[in-house]
Amino acid sequence: MELSSLLQNILNGLAIGSVYAIFALGYTLIFSILGIINFAHGAVFTLGAYFTYTLISGQFENNGLLKGLNLFPNGSPLAGSAWGFAISALVGALLAGVVGVVIERLAFRPMRTRGADPLLALVSSLGVALVIVNLIQILVGAESYSFPDGIYGNLPPALLFYLGDPETSRPIIIRTVQVIIFAVSMVLLLILGYVIGRTRTGKALRAVAENPGTASLLGISVDRFIVITFFLAGLLGGLAGTLVGSSFGIAGPYFGVTYGLKGLAVIVLGGLGSIPGAVVGGLVIGLAEAFVPAEYSAYKEAVAFALLFVILLVRPQGLLGRAQIQKV
Repeated sequence: MELSSLLQNILNGLAIGSVYAIFALGYTLIFSILGIINFAHGAVFTLGAYFTYTLISGQFENNGLLKGLNLFPNGSPLAGSAWGFAISALVGALLAGVVGVVIERLAFRPMRTRGADPLLALVSSLGVALVIVNLIQILVGAESYSFPDGIYGNLPPALLFYLGDPETSRPIIIRTVQVIIFAVSMVLLLILGYVIGRTRTGKALRAVAENPGTASLLGISVDRFIVITFFLAGLLGGLAGTLVGSSFGIAGPYFGVTYGLKGLAVIVLGGLGSIPGAVVGGLVIGLAEAFVPAEYSAYKEAVAFALLFVILLVRPQGLLGRAQIQKV
């Protein structure tokens, strides 16, 4: 493989892998606290993209109950500038966080207060996910939507670099959206790492994750911090959906399903409950997909799970997970 092709694949893999990482962190946070997988996380991912699209465009002309809707006849005041897109993405992520809290209230808290088996909460979250996806389809249809041009302002769509003579060497293409996705993802991961590791809120979250009963005896409101966890998870998932939607478009209400499955592969690969593991797992899967030859791109989705299978044969606890100690 040529050096230029190698670097191109690495850049592509890091960009999509960083999105996998922040999306998978939502899974990881909830699993750390409650020990269950939130299957509605993929639906929140989808909602985040739709929320941002609504603020930027506000046009749903194809199908659904909102067919013909145009919220901004004179154009959205947030369209056409990088700051407008940043504000829309932030608001969309915050709304997705609120949806995460609603999901906790509807699908998880009733089960938790009744002491139900965790499997029932998992099934409940799956039901909520199906309801959300079908509501989206009823409202705006199953068609794809693309963000309008100019959401990144006057930035060029891509930059070209050459390792040798431009006349003979292959260019390395760095898309602006890839740089933005990677930069935003890394900043979010650093902020989350600081909040979890250095702040009182983070210490309380870790205490709840370690032992909710003991944390409650120490005066920590377990329910409050569970709500915070779902809000943070929804915010991360919604922002990940916006980043993917701005790059590839919104491929209908079900486009979060694939990323939901990919997120599950990421957290298992990195180690269940491990925040660094979610980051490493996301980057590893992103890089693995980037190196799939173009003629086999149709099978790219299988790479994540094939890689997961191989690594778990060697390390059942995942790359950075801890082996469970069985007490007898």
